[in-house]
Amino acid sequence: MRFPSIAACALALARSIPVALAASCPDGLCLKTRAALSSFQVASELGPLLSKGALIFGPEDPRWANATERYQTYLPPNIRIVVEPAVEADVPIIVKYANRHSLPFLAVNRAHGYTITLNKFDGLQINMAQLRNITISNDRESALMQGGVYGAQVIQALWDQGYVTSTGSCGCVGILGPGLGGGHGRYQGMYGLVSDAFIKLNVVLADGSAVTVSDKSHQDLFWAMRGAGHNFGIVTSFETKIWPKNLDTWYYRNLIFTQDKLEALFTELNKLGGNGTQPKELGHYGMYLKAAGIADPVIWWSFSYTGSQEDAEPYLQPFNDLGYISYDDGNVPYPDIAPAMQTGIDDPLCEPGLERISATAGLQVFNLTTQRQIYELYEKNINQYPELVNSWVVMEQYSVEGVRAVDPASQAYPMRDDYLLMAIDVDYTTNHSLDAIAFEWVHETRDLWNAGQPERKPTAYVNYAMGDEPIEQWYGWEPWRLAKLRALKRQYDPHGRFNYYNPITY
Repeated sequence: MRFPSIAACALALARSIPVALAASCPDGLCLKTRAALSSFQVASELGPLLSKGALIFGPEDPRWANATERYQTYLPPNIRIVVEPAVEADVPIIVKYANRHSLPFLAVNRAHGYTITLNKFDGLQINMAQLRNITISNDRESALMQGGVYGAQVIQALWDQGYVTSTGSCGCVGILGPGLGGGHGRYQGMYGLVSDAFIKLNVVLADGSAVTVSDKSHQDLFWAMRGAGHNFGIVTSFETKIWPKNLDTWYYRNLIFTQDKLEALFTELNKLGGNGTQPKELGHYGMYLKAAGIADPVIWWSFSYTGSQEDAEPYLQPFNDLGYISYDDGNVPYPDIAPAMQTGIDDPLCEPGLERISATAGLQVFNLTTQRQIYELYEKNINQYPELVNSWVVMEQYSVEGVRAVDPASQAYPMRDDYLLMAIDVDYTTNHSLDAIAFEWVHETRDLWNAGQPERKPTAYVNYAMGDEPIEQWYGWEPWRLAKLRALKRQYDPHGRFNYYNPITY
């Protein structure tokens, strides 16, 4: 059914509303201001204006739990009604309706937003789950994807037809969420960030108008949406570059080290990173975590290589020589790399429904003293608070060759000289007595990372940001960047309709 059963008997009457009001409301949407609208009211009024297959429901509906489930449950947005567009043309109608009824709206795909700024939202969720079509262009150089696509889906669909594109590293995460904030991933050494591959974006603006944004149309908005896009509109579809896959398998290697190898490990990782010269085929990330049967937390590290084990071996042999306690490797098709490296759609890193207190920092090299301090802080906290044992300290390093090939001034994304993406994720089943402890832990960890690079100003990758950082850490320290973003925010979103995800403030 398209709408809740409580609205079913009203549909016949509701369908006549646009005609009956045609003289005074030519688009069927009359200006009204109400503090709260029920799902029955929205279904009755908005439902007849949407396409067949669109859905509108509230908390009483059995689909509610699935539609509103979030990766991060700490201070979530308050969702009152869910609307699922069935076609892209539904989205402008939904936005105009919400505006006319003073209803805040929030577009959601896979609901992986970390930031606590989302807690300011209270209103209507536009769920993009039905917009997941992917069409490869006739020239086979790009693909048109709808706004609800996600990593594992895109990787598999393109691979099956012989192509790849830039995506994030976790299979469960959407493409646009990361892409509008830059978008790091395993192909960035070759092809750059997710945002670097965008050719055009089909966007619904704050007033409900639909525009195409590219380097030929709304160029300033195209600049802003590649790095600060959450602030400016809802992307219903986008055209992105694709490339022939050129190989059948990737090589991966997962190693586990005991803590006594920490300094030696990070020394080798700094050599491999080479101050931003890491080979474009190579990517890796690691974690401090608690492993069953081992007294101290371990250091788990995973490498991927776009090619054969033989070609990867010169880069990876120094890590074997350190002495590991666990070794796992293999050659797999690219769609299987995420599960092999434990970032697949069914892996713990993708598990929804937990409180995840998180903080992030961008670095250029590993400070060995800092890394030891953060390890000891991790060990202290999981020992003192066993409920936090499933927390992680995550450290990502992908090649930046493709990232640095793009002019930093060409997009709003400001962090092309961050070579390391660091994050701490304190995970636990909802227990508010632990919140203050988690916040103290993540703040202390973030402060340690930033103190370990005193010559650089702190940065916070906007997609991992907690939401309490200064705006300069999200969108850049250069005054011209913020001046340009603020001017565009005033132009395209003067009333702050998109002020819920690390917003641009004046």
